[in-house]
Amino acid sequence: MRRLAAILGLAAALAAGCSSDGPEESASTTDFAKLKGAPASLGGLYRQPSAILDGGKSAYEQRIEELRGHPVVVNAWASWCGPCRFEFPFFQKQAVKRGREVAFLGVNSQDNRGDAEDFLDEYPLPFPSYEDGSGEVARDLRIVGLPATAYYDRKGELAYLHQGGYASEQKLAEDIERYAR
Repeated sequence: MRRLAAILGLAAALAAGCSSDGPEESASTTDFAKLKGAPASLGGLYRQPSAILDGGKSAYEQRIEELRGHPVVVNAWASWCGPCRFEFPFFQKQAVKRGREVAFLGVNSQDNRGDAEDFLDEYPLPFPSYEDGSGEVARDLRIVGLPATAYYDRKGELAYLHQGGYASEQKLAEDIERYAR
């Protein structure tokens, strides 16, 4: 019985991205309403919560261009990615907290759309994600594995790429302060 408990504990740790800390609670979708007062240039993002948008790389690049004047945080994720699952609550909370000043986007990379939609039902986001089934956006950003987070400055230039998952919301918040302000 102890062996079964140890195996189940190991499986839970792997599903959470091999972190010793458990995943934090998700932000409630009612918290997303706090973004309704965002500036018009950002408000369009938050009227598309958990949407998976078509258009691939060209649509993604067009959105980054449209967001010039605002720093942008882009989380690249996939439904099959354990570390993505672990860090999603951090992005939910930071988007609610900072979404009036910082644009948040997702990129669902190399994933099955149905699985991605199921994932977003479980872990809703207050912002949309672009579908990147072919991995073209990820390759362009030079992402070597998921999750990854890209930070764009107010000029629309890539300022920093964080490879791998965030171990805590505090680490994500520190990078937002450093690269998206």
